[in-house]
Amino acid sequence: MKKFLIVGLGNIGDKYENTRHNIGFKILDYFAKEESLTFETQKLGDITTYKLKGRTFIFLKPNTYMNLSGKAILYWLTKEKIPLENLLVITDDLNLPFGSIRVKTKGSDGGHNGLKDTQDKLNTNKYNRYRFGISDAFSKGRQVDYVLGEWTEEENSKLEERLKKSIELIKSFGLAGINNTMNTFNGK
Repeated sequence: MKKFLIVGLGNIGDKYENTRHNIGFKILDYFAKEESLTFETQKLGDITTYKLKGRTFIFLKPNTYMNLSGKAILYWLTKEKIPLENLLVITDDLNLPFGSIRVKTKGSDGGHNGLKDTQDKLNTNKYNRYRFGISDAFSKGRQVDYVLGEWTEEENSKLEERLKKSIELIKSFGLAGINNTMNTFNGK
């Protein structure tokens, strides 16, 4: 049976729940709700498992806070003996328009501390990531407030369709592979 580790990046705690920075958690929570899965707190994060067509998807929401996400990712990859190519890290991206999708097999951290720590702990920048566009609609010097701010009413009205698309993307990653997933979803 093929195993995949799907990691949604975010920060724990109610005050971060509906912030743009927590889109990784939000996507996994939405998937779990749609498939009646329940997260359980385990070492370094909340975990649930989803099985589909002979594949096992382990969903991880690290409880290490965003800046230390790599520790939880490395722990669960090792514990579950999941190869690096079966890892998908879901994160927010300021450089993409709201709701846009960019799936990549490698790249820089783009100034994202969760990706920076992941790269440090995995000792490579060659791992799959799904970057969810949150746009850069903030004024100079307000980046932190924007990223840790809540979705606008307009963004919220469009979010559910994007969350559904994210479920399709995650399933595609496990069933069709990273290259087909990139071809199908990038720019959508």
